[in-house]
Amino acid sequence: MGNGAKAQQKRERNQAKAGSTAKSQNKVNEAAKNIICMTCRQTFLLTTRAPALEEHAQNRHGKTMADCFPNAPK
Repeated sequence: MGNGAKAQQKRERNQAKAGSTAKSQNKVNEAAKNIICMTCRQTFLLTTRAPALEEHAQNRHGKTMADCFPNAPK
């Protein structure tokens, strides 16, 4: 048994001790994706800034940010 297996076992024990309240970072990231392009339905994290959304709208669709992301935070 190598060090990687021991580390994995320790992670599993710690997660079992913590119970079901422990979330993986992937689940947290998926839950934070709440900006959706209305043209292609691609999701973006809530922390995505307006220039990146504007770039997506221009480069992918040739539209304005308001057309693709009407519900985006200002």
